[in-house]
Amino acid sequence: MDWCRYRFRSVWQLAAPPDAVFAVLERAEEYPSWWPQVREVVPVDEATGTARFRSFLPYDLFVTAEARRRDPDARVLEVALGGDLEGWARWTLTAHGPGTRALYEQEVEVTSPLMRRFAVPGRPVFRANHALMMRAGRRGLAARLRAVRRI
Repeated sequence: MDWCRYRFRSVWQLAAPPDAVFAVLERAEEYPSWWPQVREVVPVDEATGTARFRSFLPYDLFVTAEARRRDPDARVLEVALGGDLEGWARWTLTAHGPGTRALYEQEVEVTSPLMRRFAVPGRPVFRANHALMMRAGRRGLAARLRAVRRI
């Protein structure tokens, strides 16, 4: 087992139509306004940006994200990741009753020297850190979607 490789999968049920969810998720530069652990997103060009993440661990992760796929018809957003995390992340949205099932998948290898040093003993903590970040992201996105519907 490579202790520096991670595969994450989260499913969020959201009370908004898929196109509304897609419209929020495709604007990555706005993530810090609704997702507390996404501390900063800086667009570099049309397809690339940098981001800084920090959950409950007192440690920032820096990544560069490059759009691989933006398909509003299929409702798929996918980016390649570089920096402290190398790999990819993808959102896939499907209608689920009156709302949306948002599937988030991520496969990465940690390249951050500190996280690699603590790969074995820190793995359960790193996974918990990610789970807390995703839980807060789901709550933040749900609140953002409610606010958008009221406007």
